[in-house]
Amino acid sequence: MSTPDQGTPPEPAADDLEWRRVHPVTPLVRGWAVVGAALLILGQQSLEGGPRGGLLTLLTGEYWWTLLVALAAVALVGWGYSVLAWRMTTYAIGEETVHLRRGILFRQQRHARLDRLQSVDIRQPLVARFFGLCELTLETAGGTDSGIAIGFLKGSDADELRAELLARAAGLKVARPASGQVGAGAVPAEPGPLPEGTQDAVPAADAVPHPVAGTPAPVSLEAPQVPVLTVPLGRMIASVVRSGAMITLLVWALAVLGVVIGTGEFAVMSASLPAVLGAGGYLFNRITGEFDFRVAISPDGVRLRHGLLETRSQTIPPGRVQAVRLVQSVLWRGRDWWRVQVNVAGYGGDNEDKNSVLLPVGTRDEALTVLSLVLPDLGVDEPRRVLDAGLDGDSRTPSAYVTAPRRTRILDPVAWRRNGFTVTGRALLLRRGRMVKILDVVPHERTQSLGLSQGPWQRRLGVASFQVHSTEGPVHPEAPHLDADDAARLMAEQARRARTARAAAGPERWMERQGE
Repeated sequence: MSTPDQGTPPEPAADDLEWRRVHPVTPLVRGWAVVGAALLILGQQSLEGGPRGGLLTLLTGEYWWTLLVALAAVALVGWGYSVLAWRMTTYAIGEETVHLRRGILFRQQRHARLDRLQSVDIRQPLVARFFGLCELTLETAGGTDSGIAIGFLKGSDADELRAELLARAAGLKVARPASGQVGAGAVPAEPGPLPEGTQDAVPAADAVPHPVAGTPAPVSLEAPQVPVLTVPLGRMIASVVRSGAMITLLVWALAVLGVVIGTGEFAVMSASLPAVLGAGGYLFNRITGEFDFRVAISPDGVRLRHGLLETRSQTIPPGRVQAVRLVQSVLWRGRDWWRVQVNVAGYGGDNEDKNSVLLPVGTRDEALTVLSLVLPDLGVDEPRRVLDAGLDGDSRTPSAYVTAPRRTRILDPVAWRRNGFTVTGRALLLRRGRMVKILDVVPHERTQSLGLSQGPWQRRLGVASFQVHSTEGPVHPEAPHLDADDAARLMAEQARRARTARAAAGPERWMERQGE
């Protein structure tokens, strides 16, 4: 077990740390949200008032200036509140913990343990981009509301702070910064090996210069990265066009158009407008959120960058992915495109779709490449054969997968041949689905809990569905309608494998040597 260096002083109390404020332009950036909300409300009321009422009447009337006064008052209130919030918001970086204080009427202090760090993201909304500012978010293993958002910071400061936090989380000694600096330097604390599978891709961690006379040298903390792939814009747009949401939107629009032509009632179009705007907004967010999607690898972990109106730079440290899903809809079958999603502790909630995508759309080789970044070794001699059987195979294809019995075709007449599982030395693989093919991969040490479910028809047929309970996210590993004996045996053996894998897992600080 890793122990701290005897020469490292303990982390000072929170009151003794150096507390810093975020960038002074932050109130201006956050205040625009209040103005935007006010404009949205006015626009909605104008639509509800029709062409003869609402906002249009106010703009063309005698008291048009009252609208400008109201908007100015809202802006002043919003920006005034943002200024107070900025003055009451400070953060501090300790050896083991990140601290954040905020709140005007009700003070709040939050702490994030770096050894529980799951990811570090840099978010840059559209307004913040005009000022060159970013918001840095730390996600920890403690639920969907356990993260800490520090914003807004200068882009260079956010990059340096991210590098410093990842270095501390990895187990490196980081020199305490001088006043006004974000970070000063780092030296490895007897560093361990790089994340498995990245040794040939990036320089070794011990290539960082060591200090003279035991004093940390002011070297760059930013770990080198190697680009892996970029999703072409044409493919990304084509994947959205081939999505179920787009097909549903087109069918709905044609149906509404047919009703309007047949009845002559244009009110049907206005009644259908919310549904059309909702579907169109989802497709627009898919395109803007996954625009220019880039994947890279570094000693810090997997790095993702994407976004058009709002850019995001995500860093997922080694060993933080709880489960991986490879999914393919029937509309992508001809191009053999796949989407890769992950469960990471703290990534659930409202931004789940934006944060939990490891690859929005890619070829089979690209999908398996990004899978290998988070799970380099499946613990099997021929991993490609096992993965291909999970992506394409069924009960008629000879493979190592244990499949659902033939009697379950009455429960799932389309996909019963696909339902099955296999076990390798490092992970449990579960496959299902025919119209939408799904392959879930769960590392043994990331198994949270297991479950069996059996409905009345399943009991009559002697089958059961097996589930792996993961952290909140898009991946819900399941193998439906297995033989009851196979499901019970899998549950007992997987519980044993999970205990063994957790006992042999490496340290949370991935640069430290295990067993010290």
